[in-house]
Amino acid sequence: MSNKKPKTRLYTSQELKVGLVCLVDGNKGHHLVNVTRTKMGDYVNLFNGRAGEWLGEITKIGKGKAKITVREKTNEQTFEQDIWYLFAPIKKARVDYVVQKATELGVSRISPVITSRTNLDRIKRDKMVANCIDAAEQCGRMTIPEVDVMISLDEKLNNWPKDRAIIFCDEVEDVNLIQNLKPTFKKWAILIGPEGGFSPEERKMLKDHKNTTSISLGSRILRADTAAVAALSLWQSYFGCWR
Repeated sequence: MSNKKPKTRLYTSQELKVGLVCLVDGNKGHHLVNVTRTKMGDYVNLFNGRAGEWLGEITKIGKGKAKITVREKTNEQTFEQDIWYLFAPIKKARVDYVVQKATELGVSRISPVITSRTNLDRIKRDKMVANCIDAAEQCGRMTIPEVDVMISLDEKLNNWPKDRAIIFCDEVEDVNLIQNLKPTFKKWAILIGPEGGFSPEERKMLKDHKNTTSISLGSRILRADTAAVAALSLWQSYFGCWR
């Protein structure tokens, strides 16, 4: 087998096994053939979120498409820690950004929620899933976050699991950062509000929820996408895989 380093990583929904032939076409095929300029005999890493990472060889090249034959398993499956990211959707380009960064920072589920000050009333779930896949391929993780359909904040809270904590990043809170949270829960979620913040009624609803802990992200008012990266980074430092 060639000693060449794989040129890229690709996600597939197929059940991976030695000898499987995967067809890569569409946008992924175009990127593989025309952007990364993969050639016959080159290798790529494949993963499906369930069965580890596999080495595949390019065995056929066409116009904007390629066939990859699975050669061997190279890494056992690993899973991300159980942290959810809840957010009120913001402008389109920044939704793409926060979904990508949340994936890179190891979230296991992404849940858009509608609040009284949410800027968008519709969001393309398929686009979010595609962004998650792109980010996972790039950053080396072996899973793809679950992506929920968008529902209202009150509906999300009314059906909230009893064993999962909510870290409410509140811009008017003065509790000192995330390290003051007590690790009484094993499952967590981080909630980031819209650009205009939560309404007084929403803040009361969140504070009254028994699983919620309010925290501050510092003295400055952060944009929603900045707050997401800051909060997830802090969580990884104190409870996640950065400890």
